Amino acid sequence: MPDIAQNTLYLTTPGTYVARDHLTLQVEVPEYPPDLPPEERNPKLAIGQRKLSIPIHHLESICVFGASTISPPALDLCWEHGVAVNYLSQFGYLQARMTGVADTSVTLRRAQFRAADIPGRCAAIARQIIAGKLQNSRNSLLRGARESEISEDKTQITMATDALARQIQELGRWTPEELGQPGAVDRLRGAEGMGAVTYFGGFGRLLKQQRDEFTFTLRSRRPPRDRINCMLSFLYALVRHDCIAALTSIGLDPFVGYLHAERPNRPALALDLMEEFRPWLADRLAVTLINRQQIGPDDFKLREGGAVEFTEAGRKRAITAYQQRKQETLNHPLLDQNLRLGQLPFIQARILARHLRGDIADYVPLVPK
Repeated sequence: MPDIAQNTLYLTTPGTYVARDHLTLQVEVPEYPPDLPPEERNPKLAIGQRKLSIPIHHLESICVFGASTISPPALDLCWEHGVAVNYLSQFGYLQARMTGVADTSVTLRRAQFRAADIPGRCAAIARQIIAGKLQNSRNSLLRGARESEISEDKTQITMATDALARQIQELGRWTPEELGQPGAVDRLRGAEGMGAVTYFGGFGRLLKQQRDEFTFTLRSRRPPRDRINCMLSFLYALVRHDCIAALTSIGLDPFVGYLHAERPNRPALALDLMEEFRPWLADRLAVTLINRQQIGPDDFKLREGGAVEFTEAGRKRAITAYQQRKQETLNHPLLDQNLRLGQLPFIQARILARHLRGDIADYVPLVPK
């Protein structure tokens, strides 16, 4: 069944077909026998069909998980109205993104590319991104320590927050001269990696329920090797999609970044932007879903080779929870405005654009209070 939330259509059922009818998308969703494994599902084995009509002006983007089909006329309708179509794997890894001819801001992109070619500016932006991520990681752990009723957990979490505080202070000591030195970005990446190790060292202590079922030892990906890493990877994919959409809408190229190295088919700038969102948006949501037992062991399955992935039902629960979370509001500390969480990637993309244009001295990451 497709899910529509906050102007995004999620196609999660294998064999879904999307056609065009004037200014409307006609979505045909096959119904399969409950006992038919997802990997064996194809339209020939469907026992029924559900249909859904969606006016194109209700959508901003489409996310296709797995094997579904969008007809050429439907794609043309999407391109005409600026609706991006994103193809993702079952794990949520972005495989392709199709858009129409972009209404690009040439001067902004030229400023973005010039900054990427200047090591000092790259390092300065990367430092701000890392500082925001580490501060948000620390705040998330501090919240967990306040809510914990187990003294050992509080002790371990406090040790992690103290270490993160020292790492944040060390970032603040970097001078403009040091940022301009060769290899500065690589050293900053090392600092980010150390911060991530520190943070994830205390992350498992945030779980109050289902600890045995969601044991967390270390971060693993591509593929994730346990349930909680599977959930984190999937939620990160949703955040990454929103960051790509935000950067594209502002006129920035999501594939030319400052912290993450550029590689083919890697949205480096989107990965940069999402760093500050990981701890308090994706990670906190994963912890909440586990602690409230809204997602459990039955929402995952083990594949050959040791990879863990969501079941179709689990994936839908995660998408629904993520979209509900995006409807909540937060006071943006820089703008002093109450905004929906779903708006914040777009706000941060605009702040980055203002920095690249020279309107503000530094990129200011989002650190919720």
